[in-house]
Order: sequence, then C-alpha cells, then structure tokens
Amino acid sequence: MGRLPYPDALPAVVRAELELDGSGRLLDVGCGPGSLTLPLAPLFAEAVGIDADAGMIDEAERRARAARVGNVRWSRMRAEELPSDLGEFRVATFAQSFHWMDGDRVAALVRGMLEPGGRLVHVGATTHRGVATDDPLPAPSPPREEITQLVARYLGDSPRAGRGRRPDGAARAEDDVYRWAGFDGPRRVTVPRGEVFLRSEDEIVASVFSLSSAAPHLFGERREAFERDLRALLRTVSPDGRFAEKAREIELNVWTR
Repeated sequence: MGRLPYPDALPAVVRAELELDGSGRLLDVGCGPGSLTLPLAPLFAEAVGIDADAGMIDEAERRARAARVGNVRWSRMRAEELPSDLGEFRVATFAQSFHWMDGDRVAALVRGMLEPGGRLVHVGATTHRGVATDDPLPAPSPPREEITQLVARYLGDSPRAGRGRRPDGAARAEDDVYRWAGFDGPRRVTVPRGEVFLRSEDEIVASVFSLSSAAPHLFGERREAFERDLRALLRTVSPDGRFAEKAREIELNVWTR
C-alpha cells in the first residue's frame, strides 16, 4: 500500500517495554491495512483492528491470510463508535491515525476499554515517506514538497480525514488529550533505524494514495487526471522510475490507564 515497513525490532521493543507474556488482547485503532496490527499480534492471545475504511479492512484481511496470522480479527467502524461490545484489552495502539479523530472522545472511550493497568501506545511514525537526508542515496529522492503542492491544487489546502475535513480539535497537543482522558505518562521510547529503501514509481504513487488526506475517492472524477500529473512530476525527477528514501526513526509514547 505504498508504506515503508515498521522496523523489525519494533515487536521486541514493545514486548520488553510492556512486559508482555503472550496473553491479553490488543486493540489497534485506525489499523489501516494492518501494518502495525500484524507484527504485534503474536505478542497477544488476540488482536483486534478497527478502521473506518472498508478497503483498508479488506487489505488487512488479505495480509493476515498471507502472513498466516490467525489470532487477529478486523472490524469496519469509526473510532468514535467504540466500544461496540469489543470487550476488554490489555493494550491499545494508535499509529498515524489519532490526529484524524475526535481525540477527547476516543481517548476516553479507549481508556474505558483497557483493563486496570492497561497501556496505550501512541506510535509516532511517518511511513509513507522517508526522512530528508544529505547522505548519498542510490537513486533520487521523491519530490515530496512538490507532491504536496500538487495534491493541494486538486483538493485544496485544508487536510481531509476520510470524506470530511480534519476535526478542529486535531491541533491540540496529543499529550494534553491523553492526560485529560486520565492516562498517566508518557514514557517515550525511540526505536532507531536508518535503512535506505529503493522504491518504484508505482510505490511512490501508492504512498500518496495511502494518506487519508489524499485517498483516491477524494479526487472523484479527477483521480485519473491527478495520477497522470503525479507520474509526470515523478518522471521529471527520475525518468527510469527509481527512487530511494531513508527510513525515519519510530517513537513510542506509552501511557498507563
């Protein structure tokens, strides 16, 4: 789906920081195609991923089958619709999704679904794109700023969430939202990385469409025109369609119920 993978070390770091023993349940809120749910699922007896986008849930199910991860189930729903009788969880996670939600409401709802002493892990990561670097790369970097400007020409400057706009409260500091909901913390843990990934033109296009603010349906009848313009832009930078990006580090913000 155009995203860089999470680092291989992430599950081991989560296991150690949360002192997991393979029991309990995981709730991944705004799970997308299961990019975080699937690597963490083996740390629990069961994992549940929820997302409002049917296409994301379909892709998560496909990936789970391909990876033969059998202890995870998926539900199409908005985070604001929790708890929806999903039961109690030891850990809840948010990754690249919380800022699109009604934070105050969702944080309070999730806290109520955690067992006493349960943890909420906010994964700070940008996996659709790499980090800017002066290090030499084996291929050109994608023109990310120009891509952002192209998206704005088609959709406007205001970031969108799904079929609407980003909630007004999204600008509030996430730490303040979690504290208001009653969580203690956070403990901040960095998972370092620095791998360089070679990426194709198709992967860069997919990375753009993987964003909630640039999802294909937002372009409507202009989707094909946008993709033509996007590919033309990419070819001005790399005529052979090869790109390289250096992966960003991951920060885990661990909160306690």
